[in-house]
Amino acid sequence: MKKLITLFTALLLMLSTSLTACENDNPEKEIKDMKLKVTVGDVVLTATLEDNPTSRDFISLLPLTVKLDDYASSEKIFYPERKLKNQKGSINVSAGDITYYVPWGNIAIFYKDFGRSTDLIKIGRFEGNIDVLKTAGSLDNVKFELLNEQK
Repeated sequence: MKKLITLFTALLLMLSTSLTACENDNPEKEIKDMKLKVTVGDVVLTATLEDNPTSRDFISLLPLTVKLDDYASSEKIFYPERKLKNQKGSINVSAGDITYYVPWGNIAIFYKDFGRSTDLIKIGRFEGNIDVLKTAGSLDNVKFELLNEQK
């Protein structure tokens, strides 16, 4: 009977260890060098994502197809289906930055320099030309998806 209990305990220990390893693999995974693909009509933009809780939460919503509205003639914005995890900070915002605006819960993509803000969290930054974002008015059917999967 003692041998059976010992064997059963060992099996439970092995099972719980492997489940813990699987859990740790997924939700808080590092985002190092993860890329975001944003398609606006025929134009494909690429961004490098930041490694922070807000970026990870944003990734959990992908893929997304949204309408980007122009705001203040300096950024394109949209509202994700839910508020994202966030932490207070302070960043200098430049053209090409993808951010999360904590007070309103919207994604803000800057096509003009903005300056310092304590209400924005950087999610990522576009690489290369972002002229398509400077188009006046709204942009329909903009698709956000991961360009590559981290393993």
